[in-house]
Amino acid sequence: MNTTDITVRGMTCQHCVASVTEELQEIGNVQAVEVSLEAGGDSPVRVTHEGELDPAAVNDAVAEAGYTLVD
Repeated sequence: MNTTDITVRGMTCQHCVASVTEELQEIGNVQAVEVSLEAGGDSPVRVTHEGELDPAAVNDAVAEAGYTLVD
């Protein structure tokens, strides 16, 4: 298993966390998603996955949930 840490901007509540988690878990090789909510700020997210994690798929999943990645 591998882990990738990303940062998501704009989440404010547990519903936001659930939306981002659900979208990320739809990426084929993602096994787990852990979000440390920083309400209204930039929230760290750890994605556990098998093999390589496609950065474009991560970006698309976060955008589909309505948020943006922090570079």
